[in-house]
Amino acid sequence: MPKTPEQWLEQAAPEKKAGIFKVFLGYAPGVGKTYNMLSEATRRHKRGEDVVIGVVETHGRKGTAELLSGLPIVPRRSLEYKGTMFQEMDVDAILVRKPQVVLIDELAHTNIEGSKHQKRYEDVLEILEAKIDVLSTMNIQHLESVTPTVQSITGIAVRETVPDWVLERANEVVLADLTPEALQTRMRRGDIYPVERADKALANFFRAGNLLALRELALRHVTHSVDKSLETYLQRKHIDQNWGVSERVAVCISSNPASQQIIARGARMAQGLDAEFYVVHVERGEGRTEDRDRSLAANIRFAENLGAKVIQLEGATVARTVADFVREQKITQVIFGRSAVHGWKKYLYLGAIHRFLANAPQVDVHIVNQEAS
Repeated sequence: MPKTPEQWLEQAAPEKKAGIFKVFLGYAPGVGKTYNMLSEATRRHKRGEDVVIGVVETHGRKGTAELLSGLPIVPRRSLEYKGTMFQEMDVDAILVRKPQVVLIDELAHTNIEGSKHQKRYEDVLEILEAKIDVLSTMNIQHLESVTPTVQSITGIAVRETVPDWVLERANEVVLADLTPEALQTRMRRGDIYPVERADKALANFFRAGNLLALRELALRHVTHSVDKSLETYLQRKHIDQNWGVSERVAVCISSNPASQQIIARGARMAQGLDAEFYVVHVERGEGRTEDRDRSLAANIRFAENLGAKVIQLEGATVARTVADFVREQKITQVIFGRSAVHGWKKYLYLGAIHRFLANAPQVDVHIVNQEAS
């Protein structure tokens, strides 16, 4: 008996190895993480997906509570701790219920003693292992690597954290964004905390400077996440093109003191493009002299002083070695210096440039005249 189209599709579809993990990332309370998560969950529920709430905190916000009312909830588990009853997410009940999607708010939360896991992100990991998709939320200040910076900016110690590798496990990170001005307006209206707490919050954590800095941290993390996902996709699809979401400028230098001219040019270009800035030197194993080493070290110091990430490579040919670096690091702009413009050296130089172009992926190449030493 021939197979139906549905049977062929089921056979062709790869078996799901784990749940899909999506995180709504914010930079402060009130930017809309939980609201955005619930909005997506509502849309998916209306499309027929089996979506349940594992734990969602409304914090008394009316709009959030209204969205919450339309979704099925897995009842929380009651735990007694030091004579007080607490409600925690019931991981085992979710595993038994086995929905397609579960909503788990506040990823950095620490569970009450006696819970199955110490941290909520550990609950999430177990649920993902059961091939259940998870939508979750967190603020950038709870990311472990960021907490020292946040404390220095805001003066507030962050007690609950999430290891960076947990967020890297996410299949998708979505920024729940709002301008600091709009967030402060929401605070004054009482949309985030009760109105009587607004003035104190605006004078402390919700100061404009704090919010601007935290927002930049969140934006940088999401940009990095998108770029990393794109790189993984290109590798998986064997696409040898640079589709990087951010500019990366690389300057190729030698021990020639004139290299400092093109390093400065590269630094200006990187600053104008808001790009990552690399300075690359290729060691070909030729004879080294004290003067050459001293001049190269001076060039490297100059590059570092201008904020460059200095990369020292080894290779038989500069052209092929730099081309490989450009491909691996998704460089978008390459700068070469030109000092040898006469006689046979001119043809050697042009030949090296042609070899680079033949081996490199799509990239913008700049040839900058430099004074010969």
